Amino acid sequence: MVVCGNFVLTKTMMARICSSSFLRSVCASKNGSETNNCSKKQPTSQKRRDVLIGLSGASLLPKTAYSNASSSKISQQPWNPSQKDFGEIGLGCWSWGNSFVWGYEESMDDELQRVFNVAVDRGVRLFDSADSYGKDGRSEQLLGKFIREYPGEDEKKKQIILATKFAPYPWRVTSKSFVNAAKESAKRFGKDKIDLGQLHWSTGNYQPLQEGALWSGIADAYEEGIIGAVGLSNYGPKQLQKIHKYMSQRGVPISTLQVQYHLLSRFPELNGTKETCDELGIKLIAYSPLALGLLTGKYSVANPPPGLRGQAYKGVLPPLPTLLETMREVGDAHGGKSLPQVALNWCMCKDTVPIPGAKNVQQLEDNLGALGWRLSAAEVAELDKAAEKVGVSTSQNIFQTA
Repeated sequence: MVVCGNFVLTKTMMARICSSSFLRSVCASKNGSETNNCSKKQPTSQKRRDVLIGLSGASLLPKTAYSNASSSKISQQPWNPSQKDFGEIGLGCWSWGNSFVWGYEESMDDELQRVFNVAVDRGVRLFDSADSYGKDGRSEQLLGKFIREYPGEDEKKKQIILATKFAPYPWRVTSKSFVNAAKESAKRFGKDKIDLGQLHWSTGNYQPLQEGALWSGIADAYEEGIIGAVGLSNYGPKQLQKIHKYMSQRGVPISTLQVQYHLLSRFPELNGTKETCDELGIKLIAYSPLALGLLTGKYSVANPPPGLRGQAYKGVLPPLPTLLETMREVGDAHGGKSLPQVALNWCMCKDTVPIPGAKNVQQLEDNLGALGWRLSAAEVAELDKAAEKVGVSTSQNIFQTA
């Protein structure tokens, strides 16, 4: 099943939602409008282990247009995408606005502003969001607010890279609809241009005809100057080669690919994704680098993650302690580094940019403790071996393509 906003969707439901007949019914309006007359229906959940956590911020309801008239635009020097300098670690902002999985409330905004301020002060550049994170793009709205109210040096503000992802909702079936989606995200950020615009996932697994609109739309947004660089998410090596060929023909470079990558999800290095990125000059971004909390050491069979995460990952918890013990030993050898710091450093040693989340300054500080040191090649190999012994990996994103 797939968790999307306030919905729980099974694979069957996704297939029906994204069927050609459904697409025709919601796309009958003129000029690529993203509105539709779909009735809100709550599907029945099924007890399946392949729960999609990674896209649970998405809502399958059309977005309400967001007005940015009262917010001032951000003055900044353009980021140079060709340099691909995202910093060693970024900050994932899924939990900033998502209530269903992460329990976001507006009362958290002051603390999140502090998290943002400290992150920028400490040199974090990449802040990753999505138009589906929270109601009406709440995560994007918060990031726009936080950067406007950042009290630090202007030079640090100019180094910030705001990234977002555009969801291929069933009613987004024209290139214009994706251009419009990019414009709406830019408004929520309070910017004229988004530094890094990414396709949130490929429709190749369930609606391949929509894929052409995805590719054309994000290329159009790049050519029109709405986004400064093009990125992807949840693309495997085969589909990555296809879109790279298309973008190359249009003269549009692909800067990044974002996939689930951590010690309990090593498929990018095993199925050719990382190798393909290296060949094509695409920077790999690791989302959920702490396995949604499993690699922090605070969860066990007796104390599973709350809510959906506990149900989704209950099969991983029993064999997990052996990996965590190896991580502790490695961390102790580096002066007492924490489990999250070891997990994030492992991602960096794999030549990726991890983007862990942080809902408070303490979590952020712990994440930033992954900087300034490196695991040895022998320690990376030891962790790889310990991860293999777990014998179970976390479920892959249901939209991840081959």
